[in-house]
Amino acid sequence: MSGLYLSQGLFPKDYLRPTLEFIVRSQEDSGAIPWFHGGHLDPWDHVEAAMGLSIGGEHVAAVRAYRWLQDNQLEDGSWWAAYIQGEVENTDRRESNFVAYVAVGVWHHYLISGDEVFLRSMWPTVENAIEFVLRLQTEHGEIHWAVEACGTPREDALITGCSSIFKSLECAHNIAVTVGQHRPHWLVAREALGNALRNKPERFDRTWASKARYSMDWFYPVLCGVYTRGPARARLQQRWELFVEEGMGVRCTSDEPWVTVAESCELTMALLAAGDHARAVILYSWLHQWRHEGGAYWTGYQFIEDVMWPDERPTWTSAAILLAADALTLHTPASRLFTQVKLLPPLQQAEGADLSQRFKET
Repeated sequence: MSGLYLSQGLFPKDYLRPTLEFIVRSQEDSGAIPWFHGGHLDPWDHVEAAMGLSIGGEHVAAVRAYRWLQDNQLEDGSWWAAYIQGEVENTDRRESNFVAYVAVGVWHHYLISGDEVFLRSMWPTVENAIEFVLRLQTEHGEIHWAVEACGTPREDALITGCSSIFKSLECAHNIAVTVGQHRPHWLVAREALGNALRNKPERFDRTWASKARYSMDWFYPVLCGVYTRGPARARLQQRWELFVEEGMGVRCTSDEPWVTVAESCELTMALLAAGDHARAVILYSWLHQWRHEGGAYWTGYQFIEDVMWPDERPTWTSAAILLAADALTLHTPASRLFTQVKLLPPLQQAEGADLSQRFKET
């Protein structure tokens, strides 16, 4: 199906029910949500899938997913990069944006459910995760992308990863305020990270080839609130022709003939964040031709070979479909999470040090 045009108040619940049920069926007894049955799990995509469950009203299943994170968090606040069927699959590294994303998922579920008991029970998990991530922030504001198994930082930063962390810090701050905790250094860290993303391009991709060919580096700073409104619209317009394939979606990379569904959903929300509602509606309408008959969505379409590639229908792609539909229709109280920046007023408590001096300008 193509041509599914969504607007406020018109969430296609019946149409997306099989998509939601695919995620429900994929969840393991432990609460883990792998990419697909028998596949591996990474913490970021596990959270993305859990957000899809919350949107669909599967609150018990969503809470089980967050309990899995709580049960598997390491002492330093992190998670390994990959797990499979209850075992750690990748002990090579722990990635900062994977770790931080728990804050987005927990806040998202709270916005939908209003479950303050859940929020308070997840607070230690969120706090420990965010503190792990902020230990990887440099004096320039960017955050190292990973640590080795032994905990040594891999000293470089990703625009997409740091943009995701920027949104995670917004959500973590809001969680802290809601549960009555004072963490002013999180806002200081967020401000420094945003400054690095906007004004210090030299701090990213320092030890590998530039990631500029990836569409996510183009739109994630908009999706995550680093750029808003006017600057956001200008940024999206700048590379639209390079990345967007009419009638299909957004390319994963500019140099490969491959459009991907999850990135197209995220670009849909980035367009909404930039105030470009018309193009958001149109882009999302293209994506349902990549839907499998069972309700799940293919990862992407290779339009030179005319094949779905890879031969996968990940849970997180289905979750992205649900997230974008929610953002377009304002179906749940969390529908604006990725289209607006909202920081709750911080708690006022005395501080013993001037945290603004933690970061120095270069």
